[in-house]
Amino acid sequence: MAQRRATSKGFARTSSLLTQRIRKASESRGFAQSRLLTHWEEVIGADTAAIARPVNVSYGRQGFGATLTILTTGANAPMVEMQKEQIRAKVNAVYGYNAISRVRITQTAPTGFAEGRAVFERAVTPKKPEASDAIKQAAAQSAGGVQSNDLRVALERLAQNVLLKSKT
Repeated sequence: MAQRRATSKGFARTSSLLTQRIRKASESRGFAQSRLLTHWEEVIGADTAAIARPVNVSYGRQGFGATLTILTTGANAPMVEMQKEQIRAKVNAVYGYNAISRVRITQTAPTGFAEGRAVFERAVTPKKPEASDAIKQAAAQSAGGVQSNDLRVALERLAQNVLLKSKT
């Protein structure tokens, strides 16, 4: 029988080297299953994962269910609050039993706590293009007959926006 040759030549996969360290770090924060941290987006969905991060799992003194603490921004907290039961069900599916009995929402600034800097990306709004001189003149001409200065300026701005929108 021929012996099998090692194909790794002394190298090990990064995942096998880090598995023990990830498990140790996640267990210190209460996460018995590190999969909850590493696959958070797959567990609860991309929409919710974009606005919320798991922070801690704390167990009560009697051991009757744990509390999952989720970090989110103040503006997204009401949306996450409405999804508490769905989040709890999805997380318990990862554990395989009813491990989490409560979900607690923690609000913070968009950059998160100092230790982890959980960054919540914001949607980037495209910059409005600048109006050309021809558009500005056409807008001024369309609002030229108005006597009130404030109303004329507002109508010029409206005309510029309409003309810019029709150009793009």
